[in-house]
Amino acid sequence: MTTPAPTAPADARHLVLTLSCPDRPGIVNAVSGALARRGGNITESKQFGDEASGLFFMRVQVMTTVAREELEKDLAELARTYSMTWSLDEVGRPMRTLIMVSKEGHCLTDLLFRARSQGLPIDVVGVVGNHEDLRPVADFYGVPFHHIPVTKETKADAEAQLLELVDSLNVELVVLARYMQILSPTLCERLHGGVINIHHSFLPSFKGANPYRQAHERGVKLIGATAHYVTPDLDEGPIIEQDVTRANHEDSVETLRAKGQDVERRVLAQAVRWHAEHRVLLNGLRTVVFA
Repeated sequence: MTTPAPTAPADARHLVLTLSCPDRPGIVNAVSGALARRGGNITESKQFGDEASGLFFMRVQVMTTVAREELEKDLAELARTYSMTWSLDEVGRPMRTLIMVSKEGHCLTDLLFRARSQGLPIDVVGVVGNHEDLRPVADFYGVPFHHIPVTKETKADAEAQLLELVDSLNVELVVLARYMQILSPTLCERLHGGVINIHHSFLPSFKGANPYRQAHERGVKLIGATAHYVTPDLDEGPIIEQDVTRANHEDSVETLRAKGQDVERRVLAQAVRWHAEHRVLLNGLRTVVFA
């Protein structure tokens, strides 16, 4: 006879805690003990100690009836003891997301479809385009479209408009879905850890513009895509996810691009999901991904 799984109380909250701190004995016990003292039932827990950086990383999901504010008080005390950086959120809460695009719509269409029909935990509060080409896609999904053209002369004003949108819409995540513009160092620092880009190559190979042409010229047998956090250094940000597909001698630049676009969609969607589920923690130039 199978014993049914215990059900959570009707007023229970399912929370996700992520943290990082200098590695030392007793961290897991301290965190789990603090949650247990508040009646928390841990439903998922993963941790990683990085010998190279000397940092410890942890992600915990906990079911509790205790007010979130009470848990936050306990966690703040732990943070002082362990020099801990931490965040606490509701499991599954859609993350307020702004998607930035140029003319190619495959990544935008895929993200909007997954958010509507496949449980991607983002709330797309707007689409920003430096061209008007993809306004019909945003309109189809009922998402406001903001046209912010960018030239060398207007770049500073365009980024100021972007930051106004980020603040007014309470944006938590910005996704560059083939935006094809380089963000300024000032903007990268302002949105640090909150901007994900999809680059159409398997970094660190073929950085910058026209990676499919570069791949064709080199005759590669694998092409790929890389989702990474944006930093002031072009295509150098911490990598979240990568994937590849086969190429051969018969491929042209255009057939490589067509093959690659499918990989781009998958990689970007996976990276956005992991970020929205608080499964990605920054570790210097790298990431820890609790997939």
